[in-house]
Amino acid sequence: MVPSDFKALVQRFYHLQSERVETYQLFDEGHEAYLRTGPHYDFDHYKQLVHEITQAFCGISKEMLEIKEKLHHHFDRPALSEHIEKLQSKEKHKLELTARLQLARQRAQDHPEDEGCQEHIQEIKHEIIKNKEALSEVLQDFKYDSEEFD
Repeated sequence: MVPSDFKALVQRFYHLQSERVETYQLFDEGHEAYLRTGPHYDFDHYKQLVHEITQAFCGISKEMLEIKEKLHHHFDRPALSEHIEKLQSKEKHKLELTARLQLARQRAQDHPEDEGCQEHIQEIKHEIIKNKEALSEVLQDFKYDSEEFD
């Protein structure tokens, strides 16, 4: 494959990663809207949002894995392939943390007298910050290694 194919693949990687960020924003906004429907939550609407978000994340992950394989097998760039593997793992963990945070926020809203809820929310937020830092590090490594042969 020619270098322009490599550059297009790297550009697609970055585009997918920005789609992922936008999808998280929609997920957060949707959850905020859901919480505003309490105490008689509009679960059906939220369930539909979760379904759409899940589909979007699955599509992004599937394409990321295809890019990972192409980088490894067509371009002989195993380091970039490994970065994508790490990124996918960290993104999966971020999604799990996001779901835990959403549940904790709903619990805190439903039980305002429970001070432990706010502590739990802060713990999860701290984990999300650490996760985002790790994601940034992987993205920085990917950027460095992808520009290595320019």
